[in-house]
Amino acid sequence: MDGDTFFTIGALARRTGLTVKAIRFYSDTGIVPPADRSPAGYRLYDIGALARLDLVRTLRDLGLDLAVIRQVLEREVSVPEVAAAHADALEVQIRTLRLRRAVLRAVAKRGSTPEEMDLMHKLAKLSDDERRRLITGFIDDTFGGLDANAEFVAMMRSAMPELPDDPEPEQVDAWVELAELTQDPDFRAAVRRMAEYQAAQRAQGDRTGLHHELTETVRESVGRALDAGIAPGSAEAASVVDALTARYAQTFGRADDAGLRRWLLTRLEIGGDPRAERYWHLLAVINGWPAPPSLAPVFTWFAEALRTHTGQQSHVR
Repeated sequence: MDGDTFFTIGALARRTGLTVKAIRFYSDTGIVPPADRSPAGYRLYDIGALARLDLVRTLRDLGLDLAVIRQVLEREVSVPEVAAAHADALEVQIRTLRLRRAVLRAVAKRGSTPEEMDLMHKLAKLSDDERRRLITGFIDDTFGGLDANAEFVAMMRSAMPELPDDPEPEQVDAWVELAELTQDPDFRAAVRRMAEYQAAQRAQGDRTGLHHELTETVRESVGRALDAGIAPGSAEAASVVDALTARYAQTFGRADDAGLRRWLLTRLEIGGDPRAERYWHLLAVINGWPAPPSLAPVFTWFAEALRTHTGQQSHVR
């Protein structure tokens, strides 16, 4: 077949698999113009039209619109440029579809009301930057203007929710719960009280920062007591409390007396809101981190034991 070969619309349709109606549309819009007309006035197309139609069909199958296809055919943009731009656009669409799927699965699992489903959809659609702004705003509002524990605030600011492109329903559910939690006025007030307490302690000279080793000591000591079935009000618990208050006294440079125990009780009560632990748990689910072990049973036991044995300090060291 050479360059003098012409095809009717019907012949093009048979060769390309496109309908006569589709080819006529492409011809009328100038995307595949006829090369000539027959004596009877019918449109005739050359071999170039066949190649253009093959390219048009491929580009249409890939989802490109006619305006972009025209630019490609007229050499206004290259195929690689169009492919790269379209791939980026598809990536956004795919991410959106995956997110919708996760929201729907989370809604089905939750048994959500229409109002809850609407909220979940709106929150899930937020961009990474919008999610960060929501959490950063929560931290700014609760810690802003206070000289709170700098290491703790830095830790909070470094732990932002990063919902993956293809989230599991549990991750969407966790993000919605975290967003709701950070907007809860009662939780915000509780975190603000914690920040104010930290600032007051720093004003009194406490510059000790975070206390991971001390927390681990409490977890191990109380964990053994819990495993042994020791009740917080029992005599056996007194020795556990004595050892731990001595460690706190050493860490904070305070006397190990009844005043320390009252101070420690206040500290545990202010920092012991279970919603604070829930905040970190939800972040772990969203970001795919290992779930942190719950310290609520440990510090609940410690606070109760401390409350029982304050004023009844053992003299055995």
